[in-house]
Amino acid sequence: MSPGPTARLIERFLRSPSAPETGRPECLSDRERQVLALVARGIDNTEIAEALGLSPLTAKTHVSRIMGKLTARDRAQLVIVACESGIVTPGNI
Repeated sequence: MSPGPTARLIERFLRSPSAPETGRPECLSDRERQVLALVARGIDNTEIAEALGLSPLTAKTHVSRIMGKLTARDRAQLVIVACESGIVTPGNI
């Protein structure tokens, strides 16, 4: 999906009263917050690994642990949590 429609979809979803409950990002380490910000920008695990000087497996592990800590089903929910918590803003994704 292109960034414009994706951002509008996320904004509409965030305003929806049926937005799913997730964990709190305060439980994340600084590195996990960095990874979450990159996930929210649509960066895949290989690109996250390159950006942070990690192996792709380590990047994948970080994403999996973040999903577990935040009780997120998928990367889309991670984007929502990142937006709601101010880690990223819809205009800066």
